[in-house]
Amino acid sequence: MANTYSQIYIHLVFAVKNELYPINSEKKKDLYKYIEDIITEKNQKLISINGSFDHIHLFISLKPEMKLSDLVRIVKSKSSKFINENNWTNGKFEWQKGYGAFSYSYSQIPEIIKYIETQEEEHNKKSFKEEYIELLNKFNIGYDENYLFEWI
Repeated sequence: MANTYSQIYIHLVFAVKNELYPINSEKKKDLYKYIEDIITEKNQKLISINGSFDHIHLFISLKPEMKLSDLVRIVKSKSSKFINENNWTNGKFEWQKGYGAFSYSYSQIPEIIKYIETQEEEHNKKSFKEEYIELLNKFNIGYDENYLFEWI
Protein backbone atom coordinates (compact mmCIF):
# COMPACT_ATOMS: atom_id res chain seq x y z
CA MET A 1 0.00 0.00 0.00
CA ALA A 2 1.44 3.32 -1.04
CA ASN A 3 1.94 5.85 1.75
CA THR A 4 1.12 3.32 4.44
CA TYR A 5 3.54 3.15 7.33
CA SER A 6 3.12 1.00 10.38
CA GLN A 7 4.75 -0.32 13.49
CA ILE A 8 2.96 -3.46 14.64
CA TYR A 9 4.89 -5.89 16.83
CA ILE A 10 3.12 -9.06 17.92
CA HIS A 11 4.24 -11.81 20.28
CA LEU A 12 2.43 -15.03 19.31
CA VAL A 13 2.15 -18.12 21.45
CA PHE A 14 0.54 -21.41 20.53
CA ALA A 15 0.70 -24.92 21.91
CA VAL A 16 0.98 -28.49 20.73
CA LYS A 17 -2.47 -30.13 20.76
CA ASN A 18 -1.43 -33.37 22.37
CA GLU A 19 1.60 -33.60 24.62
CA LEU A 20 2.01 -37.21 23.49
CA TYR A 21 3.47 -35.83 20.24
CA PRO A 22 5.82 -33.05 21.38
CA ILE A 23 8.09 -30.88 19.26
CA ASN A 24 11.29 -32.84 18.65
CA SER A 25 14.14 -30.93 20.35
CA GLU A 26 16.64 -32.19 17.77
CA LYS A 27 14.49 -30.79 14.94
CA LYS A 28 13.57 -27.45 16.51
CA LYS A 29 16.02 -25.43 14.42
CA ASP A 30 14.71 -26.98 11.21
CA LEU A 31 11.14 -26.24 12.27
CA TYR A 32 11.99 -22.66 13.20
CA LYS A 33 13.70 -22.09 9.85
CA TYR A 34 10.67 -23.51 8.05
CA ILE A 35 8.35 -21.19 10.00
CA GLU A 36 10.62 -18.23 9.26
CA ASP A 37 10.41 -19.09 5.55
CA ILE A 38 6.58 -19.18 5.73
CA ILE A 39 6.46 -15.77 7.41
CA THR A 40 8.95 -14.29 4.92
CA GLU A 41 6.98 -15.76 2.01
CA LYS A 42 3.93 -13.86 3.32
CA ASN A 43 5.98 -10.63 3.27
CA GLN A 44 6.11 -10.39 7.06
CA LYS A 45 9.14 -10.29 9.34
CA LEU A 46 10.07 -12.82 12.01
CA ILE A 47 12.09 -11.10 14.73
CA SER A 48 12.50 -14.01 17.16
CA ILE A 49 11.34 -17.61 17.56
CA ASN A 50 11.81 -20.22 20.28
CA GLY A 51 9.84 -22.53 22.45
CA SER A 52 9.71 -25.82 24.24
CA PHE A 53 8.45 -29.33 23.57
CA ASP A 54 4.82 -28.26 24.09
CA HIS A 55 4.58 -24.73 22.66
CA ILE A 56 6.20 -22.05 20.53
CA HIS A 57 6.76 -18.29 20.74
CA LEU A 58 7.06 -16.05 17.69
CA PHE A 59 7.77 -12.33 17.71
CA ILE A 60 6.84 -10.73 14.42
CA SER A 61 6.57 -7.40 12.71
CA LEU A 62 3.18 -7.46 11.01
CA LYS A 63 2.25 -5.35 7.98
CA PRO A 64 -1.33 -4.07 7.97
CA GLU A 65 -2.30 -5.80 4.72
CA MET A 66 -1.96 -9.22 6.43
CA LYS A 67 -4.63 -10.35 8.87
CA LEU A 68 -3.00 -11.83 11.95
CA SER A 69 -5.46 -14.71 12.06
CA ASP A 70 -4.62 -15.61 8.45
CA LEU A 71 -0.89 -15.61 9.15
CA VAL A 72 -1.28 -17.81 12.23
CA ARG A 73 -3.57 -20.23 10.37
CA ILE A 74 -1.04 -20.53 7.53
CA VAL A 75 1.95 -20.99 9.87
CA LYS A 76 0.17 -23.61 11.98
CA SER A 77 -1.20 -25.50 8.97
CA LYS A 78 2.02 -25.58 6.96
CA SER A 79 4.27 -26.34 9.93
CA SER A 80 2.01 -29.22 11.07
CA LYS A 81 2.09 -30.66 7.58
CA PHE A 82 5.89 -30.25 7.48
CA ILE A 83 6.33 -32.08 10.81
CA ASN A 84 4.00 -34.91 9.76
CA GLU A 85 5.52 -35.33 6.29
CA ASN A 86 8.96 -35.65 7.89
CA ASN A 87 7.67 -38.14 10.51
CA TRP A 88 9.07 -36.18 13.45
CA THR A 89 6.51 -37.63 15.86
CA ASN A 90 5.13 -41.09 16.60
CA GLY A 91 1.61 -39.93 15.76
CA LYS A 92 -0.25 -37.12 14.05
CA PHE A 93 1.20 -33.75 15.08
CA GLU A 94 -1.24 -30.86 15.50
CA TRP A 95 -1.24 -27.43 17.07
CA GLN A 96 -4.05 -26.60 19.48
CA LYS A 97 -6.89 -24.43 18.23
CA GLY A 98 -6.39 -20.79 19.01
CA TYR A 99 -3.36 -18.81 20.05
CA GLY A 100 -2.23 -15.92 22.20
CA ALA A 101 -1.33 -12.61 20.53
CA PHE A 102 0.20 -9.80 22.53
CA SER A 103 1.24 -6.41 21.16
CA TYR A 104 4.38 -4.54 22.14
CA SER A 105 5.92 -1.18 21.42
CA TYR A 106 9.18 -0.54 19.60
CA SER A 107 10.96 0.22 22.90
CA GLN A 108 10.06 -3.25 24.25
CA ILE A 109 11.66 -5.22 21.39
CA PRO A 110 14.94 -6.10 23.21
CA GLU A 111 13.01 -7.27 26.28
CA ILE A 112 10.72 -9.56 24.27
CA ILE A 113 13.58 -10.97 22.19
CA LYS A 114 15.46 -11.83 25.38
CA TYR A 115 12.34 -13.41 26.88
CA ILE A 116 11.81 -15.61 23.82
CA GLU A 117 15.49 -16.53 23.51
CA THR A 118 15.58 -17.71 27.13
CA GLN A 119 12.57 -20.04 26.96
CA GLU A 120 14.52 -23.07 28.16
CA GLU A 121 15.50 -21.22 31.34
CA GLU A 122 11.95 -19.89 31.73
CA HIS A 123 10.56 -23.42 31.73
CA ASN A 124 12.97 -24.60 34.39
CA LYS A 125 10.99 -22.26 36.66
CA LYS A 126 7.40 -22.73 35.47
CA SER A 127 5.20 -24.76 33.16
CA PHE A 128 3.83 -23.49 29.87
CA LYS A 129 0.36 -23.36 31.42
CA GLU A 130 1.63 -21.08 34.20
CA GLU A 131 3.51 -18.92 31.69
CA TYR A 132 0.50 -18.58 29.38
CA ILE A 133 -1.88 -17.65 32.20
CA GLU A 134 0.64 -15.05 33.39
CA LEU A 135 0.68 -13.52 29.90
CA LEU A 136 -3.12 -13.43 29.73
CA ASN A 137 -3.27 -11.79 33.16
CA LYS A 138 -0.47 -9.32 32.34
CA PHE A 139 -2.45 -8.13 29.33
CA ASN A 140 -5.74 -8.21 31.24
CA ILE A 141 -7.27 -10.72 28.82
CA GLY A 142 -10.31 -12.52 30.18
CA TYR A 143 -10.41 -16.28 29.71
CA ASP A 144 -12.18 -19.43 30.83
CA GLU A 145 -9.57 -21.88 32.10
CA ASN A 146 -11.77 -24.80 30.96
CA TYR A 147 -11.10 -23.82 27.34
CA LEU A 148 -7.43 -22.80 27.43
CA PHE A 149 -5.77 -26.09 26.58
CA GLU A 150 -6.47 -29.26 24.62
CA TRP A 151 -4.42 -31.80 26.54
CA ILE A 152 -5.29 -35.34 27.46
